[in-house]
Amino acid sequence: MVFDAKGCLSLFERLLAADSTTGQYEAVQKVVTDLLDEWGVAYDLVHKGGVIARLGEGGDPVAVTAHLDDIGLMVRHVNADGTLNVCPVGGLYPFYCVGENVRVYTRDGKVFTGSVCRTPNSIHVTEEELRDTPGDFRKNVCVVLDEAVSSAEETRAIGIDTGDIIALEPRFHFSNGYIKSRFVDDKASAAVLLQVLRELSKCNCPPQRKVYFYFAVYEEIGHGTTVLPADVKDMIAVDIAPTGPEQNSDERKVSIFSKDSRFPYHWGLTNELRQAAIEAGVDYVMDIFTPHYGTDCDGSILAGHDIRHAAIGPGTLNSHGYERTHIDGLKNTYDLLMAYLNR
Repeated sequence: MVFDAKGCLSLFERLLAADSTTGQYEAVQKVVTDLLDEWGVAYDLVHKGGVIARLGEGGDPVAVTAHLDDIGLMVRHVNADGTLNVCPVGGLYPFYCVGENVRVYTRDGKVFTGSVCRTPNSIHVTEEELRDTPGDFRKNVCVVLDEAVSSAEETRAIGIDTGDIIALEPRFHFSNGYIKSRFVDDKASAAVLLQVLRELSKCNCPPQRKVYFYFAVYEEIGHGTTVLPADVKDMIAVDIAPTGPEQNSDERKVSIFSKDSRFPYHWGLTNELRQAAIEAGVDYVMDIFTPHYGTDCDGSILAGHDIRHAAIGPGTLNSHGYERTHIDGLKNTYDLLMAYLNR
């Protein structure tokens, strides 16, 4: 079952096309369920949001998860001049989104466009203030709407108010093997997981154990997979492996996580993944991610599930910003999952 780079990128783009700031899951969930219906794969919907597909029988059931939710913004209040004061949903920082185009989703189903701006916003008028003052969502960063509004009353009159969700443009670009986009975390991993599921579902050699493919929608705020099927014994999160100083992770490789900011991953399950990578000739590295990183496995452990847990994923630059990985990193992640699930 050879990795289909073109097919994986197509799945990634389909997921990116559905805005899914954490809490706004219906559109991206439908993308996944439409694919599962097309492939004839059985699945259940999680009551709070999320999809759990099923393949295989027997053995100790394993859940393999990737998350569909993205970091983004929410309207905190409407400013006197009609712009929007915003707060982050998930770990989004002002310096990583100022200048970005956005879509504002109201609770009445309307959608408006705009952009994230500094206030004041002209280098020609207030150079010193812009240069010397860090961006702060509470003080000097806002969303400017592409609407003829100049007061709070006018903005509220078109239907925008506190609590509306704001999604950032993904800006997908593929060049020379490199994938640049917002939300590589974690829609690229979800695309890999979908491709694994598709290939296993159509072959004549399904996994020798029951496999749950869990597409979660609340990972960015910590409770994506706190609900698990009762018979799950092992769990593998597929998520990005941030690169940086003193990190082993590489965009063209898959990382096997040893530890994150909360605690070490299960020694035995992590060793099984490492051995599967060695036997299959997968280009992998071991890495540790502290002090600001976690996966959905952590939420499941903290919820009290008696499971072994591990995590893998492609090396990724600029985490929670305009991210970058490489198609080889996705291939190696796919190859490791296939090697492990077919052991």
